[in-house]
Amino acid sequence: MIYCSIVGVRATIYTVGDASGWSLGGSYGSWAGDKTFAVGDTLVFNYAPGHTVDEVSASDYKNCATGNSISTDSSGATSISLKTAGTHYFICSVAGHCGGGMKLAVNVAAGGSSSTTTSPPSTTDSPTTVTGGSGNTFHPSSASMLSPAWFLFFNICGIVALKSFL
Repeated sequence: MIYCSIVGVRATIYTVGDASGWSLGGSYGSWAGDKTFAVGDTLVFNYAPGHTVDEVSASDYKNCATGNSISTDSSGATSISLKTAGTHYFICSVAGHCGGGMKLAVNVAAGGSSSTTTSPPSTTDSPTTVTGGSGNTFHPSSASMLSPAWFLFFNICGIVALKSFL
C-alpha cells in the first residue's frame, strides 16, 4: 500500500505573470499585489530565449544593476523555491529589460501572514485558486509546470485514492 499524504504542507506554486509569463511590458507589481507569499511557496518564471531570472540584492533591484546576482538562470523555465522570510528581488539582467519592467519584489512571510510587493503595476489577471482537502493550494495556470516527480506523485495518490473507494 502506498500512503500519499504530506502533513502540514501548505505551499503554493505561482506562475509569474500568469499566461503572459516573464517578458518585457509585464507589470509584475500588480500581478503580485493580491498574492500572499510564504516560506515554502514556489515562483515559476516562464520566458522566451533572450531573458534571464536573477535574484539580486535590494540595491541592485532598485538600480537595475547586474553582475552581482545571488542566483541566475536563462533556461526559459525557472523555478524559485522561497526558502526564507523577507523580501526577495528578481530582475532580468539583459540590458534595458529591468528598466523596462522585468523586475519583481516579493515579501515572503514566515507563516501564513499577509505580504506586500513592490514592482511596476500590471494588468494581468490572477489565476483561479483551488484549495484541496489537505489544505494545499493550487493554481490551474501553474499545473502544467509541475516537475515529472510531483506529477507522478499526484497521479499515484489519485490512483490509490480511487482504488480505496472501489
